[in-house]
Amino acid sequence: MPTSRPFLHALRDTAGVGIALVPLGIAFGLLVVQAGLAWWWAPLFSVFIYAGSLEFLAIGLIVAMTPLAQIALATVLVNFRHVFYALSFPLHAVRGRWAKTYSMYALTDEAYALAHHVPAAERTTARILWMQVLCQGYWVVGGVLGALLGTVLPSIPRGMDFALTALFTVLTIDAFRVTRDVPSPILALLSALVALVVAPDQMLIVAMALFVAALTVRFLLDRRHVYGPGTDQHGGRPLREGTAPGDALDAPGSRDAPGSRDAPAVSPAPPAPPAPDDEVGPSHA
Repeated sequence: MPTSRPFLHALRDTAGVGIALVPLGIAFGLLVVQAGLAWWWAPLFSVFIYAGSLEFLAIGLIVAMTPLAQIALATVLVNFRHVFYALSFPLHAVRGRWAKTYSMYALTDEAYALAHHVPAAERTTARILWMQVLCQGYWVVGGVLGALLGTVLPSIPRGMDFALTALFTVLTIDAFRVTRDVPSPILALLSALVALVVAPDQMLIVAMALFVAALTVRFLLDRRHVYGPGTDQHGGRPLREGTAPGDALDAPGSRDAPGSRDAPAVSPAPPAPPAPDDEVGPSHA
């Protein structure tokens, strides 16, 4: 296969994503300059952080001189979804230690979606890496253009600071159209309101922590409702204390014994009749 073919395939795969990433990167670069940071902070964020939503959040955290512990907590909460991405991302198709390292580093929402859009037979190392390189390139170029544009504009257009909020609003609406999950946005709204009342200065961190806790409780309650109380995730009942695993299956009359649910109940056999007198041994009376 010619060397240029994986690049051309990746360019075609990422064209639609690039149309969205470049304008969003421009908005990010403008916000960097608007916050009072030098223009080179934009490519610095895009190379060393490379997490779009977290980069928007990092602008405010750095300007506010937020403690590193809170920045670390925000990073975990915002990017925790990447843990689940890694479970099904086709990293096995990427060959080479350095190639795998970059592929893990460049795993984003867009890269994950694009990789799964490619048929499994066509997921080669070159194609996956080119897709990730192009996605990061779109983002870096957009950020640099926005930052440089912000240095020459007399004033930053109003509403640019709403870009991230608008992005998440659109993503939330799209997700709701697919899942029709009403409790999740309600829990998010309640978490934000509670955080606004309890800790207005740290609203974002508190709201995200409350939302994660609420989702965890909801997951546990849903699982209990599906499987029922006193059951494990496979629907089985836990063993009684002092019972070996094999005893529960082998014990006569056990509901968990094979075929016990389908077989009719069997009454115990009646006692044997007494033997006739002539068969009884001599009496000692």
